[in-house]
Amino acid sequence: GIFHLKVPESSKVGSPIGRIRAVDPDFGKNAEIEYNIVPGDGGNLFDITTDNETQEGILILKKSLDFETKKAYTFKVEASNAYLDHHFNSVGPFKDTATVKINVLDVDEPPMFSKPSYTMEVYEDTPVGTIIGAVTAQDLDIGSSPVRYYIDEKSDMNNNFAVDPIEGTIATNELLDRESTAQFNISIITSKISNPQLTSSVNVIINVLDVNEFAPEVTLPYETSVCENAKPRQIIQIIGAADRDMSPAGQKFSFRLPPDGLTNPNFTIHDYKNNSAGIEAQRHGYSRRDKEFYLLPVVVEDSSYPIQSSTSTLTIRVCRCDSRGAILSCNVEAIFLPVGLSTGALIAILLCIIILLVIVVLYVALRRQKKKDALMTSKEDIRDNVIHYDDEGGGEEDTQAFDIGALRNPKVIEDNKGRRDIKPEPLRLPRQKPPVEYNSDIRDFINERLQEHDVDPNAPPYDSLATYAYEGSGSVAESLSSIESPSMEIDQDYDFLSDWGPQFKSLAEMFGEENFKKDKIT
Repeated sequence: GIFHLKVPESSKVGSPIGRIRAVDPDFGKNAEIEYNIVPGDGGNLFDITTDNETQEGILILKKSLDFETKKAYTFKVEASNAYLDHHFNSVGPFKDTATVKINVLDVDEPPMFSKPSYTMEVYEDTPVGTIIGAVTAQDLDIGSSPVRYYIDEKSDMNNNFAVDPIEGTIATNELLDRESTAQFNISIITSKISNPQLTSSVNVIINVLDVNEFAPEVTLPYETSVCENAKPRQIIQIIGAADRDMSPAGQKFSFRLPPDGLTNPNFTIHDYKNNSAGIEAQRHGYSRRDKEFYLLPVVVEDSSYPIQSSTSTLTIRVCRCDSRGAILSCNVEAIFLPVGLSTGALIAILLCIIILLVIVVLYVALRRQKKKDALMTSKEDIRDNVIHYDDEGGGEEDTQAFDIGALRNPKVIEDNKGRRDIKPEPLRLPRQKPPVEYNSDIRDFINERLQEHDVDPNAPPYDSLATYAYEGSGSVAESLSSIESPSMEIDQDYDFLSDWGPQFKSLAEMFGEENFKKDKIT
């Protein structure tokens, strides 16, 4: 039999495109059918498998179809029993063959680019608008609709390039710098005018070529040293160079002295031809006393076109070294120091001197502090001796020993002008002859005042009790003061003074009306 199938050219590879069926009257395993494509024209684009449930053959697309290339395919399919019984081999072959014709249907497809990808090159700093290449795409469908081109914005965020929508030419839209970005990868999209929804894209790689715009420079160090005992043709430093230009083939640098320094009697440059050079000494020994350092100009140039060059100045210091060439000192001050004294020893000596100076300063400061404390202590001792002096004084008339006013707080005196030690409260007691026994009223009065002073925080020192003019409970006399006496002086009776003994003889003579009797005195 013949099976006719129609398959769109847009069918995906691996997808089923149709079914065919062979009839077998057997049952069970004997009814299972196996399908195979007979090799021939067009059969290599398809494959066939068996549906285990329906025993149908399922045709599967192995390669993509193109209506514009080939519109139809014809091949044969063989169906046979999957399980053969050898007892019936003589009956005949248990297989059958059918023809399959597949017609490819035309589908409106997107335009296709001529290449799967494009690679272009452009020199950095190329003027804006310079065309660097072009892409081409066409519609392969019948009718061949015109196509249009545009750049995918996500692949060119900075708008460095522009594409002609009709011709497909790509041009620079900005000045390019290889040192910033050496390669760009943009995506060009094309679509048909008849159906703009159908699009295809292609990657375009743009390499930015380097232009020799930067001069090479000598790499560090810019300062080196030479020993005083250096010998002629001795290499004292190896130098190299660096260039900000990134040439794909690599840069080659050369080193030399400037034209006016070719006859330098102190140093010269030996180019090793491998992007490095050595600084050679020209003299037999150098002296720091004569010259502390030398300045050596070095010219380095590259090999690109146009050739770029630069001049760097290398500072070479004269240093003192040991016999093995190890640097000991490069300071000018070290010239006048003893030969056997190292830098570490000098530092240690300076530290010791500083420590000694600090100790001396601290010692002097402590001595001054002790003297100051001693003076303050002596002043405090004098004050304490006055306050704690254990002497009752000579009475009211004793003003030569010390001034009791110095012991009183002027503020307290000002606040308490009515204190009894300054002006005793008047005692309106009648004058009477002193009894032989002590007066209990006076004792109670004194004890009461003493108790008040004991609890009074503003009370003056105890020596002020002398202002009460009372000699104590053991005295047979009362107060000797006539101040605030209730009677006038002419009314006073001083006869009792003669009864007090020889201690009051003078008073008795002064105040008594009768003469002192000699027999009472003796």
